[in-house]
Amino acid sequence: MATNNNNGKMSREEAGRKGGEKVSRKYGQDHFEEIGQKGGEKVKRKYGKDHFEDIGQKGGRNSSRNS
Repeated sequence: MATNNNNGKMSREEAGRKGGEKVSRKYGQDHFEEIGQKGGEKVKRKYGKDHFEDIGQKGGRNSSRNS
C-alpha cells in the first residue's frame, strides 16, 4: 500500500521499497547469490581463516555465558 505524504508524493520508504522490488525482479535471486559468494570469497582472502575462527570462538563464549 502506498504511503503518501505532502501533496500526494511517495514517501522515501515507499520509494525505496518499490525500487528494491524492481531491482529484485530485474536481476533475480541467482544474481544476488553470485554477488554474495564473490564478496564472501574476497573477505575470506583478505582476513583469512584464523580471523573467522576467532570471531566464532568469541561468539560461542558469549552465547554460552548468556544461556
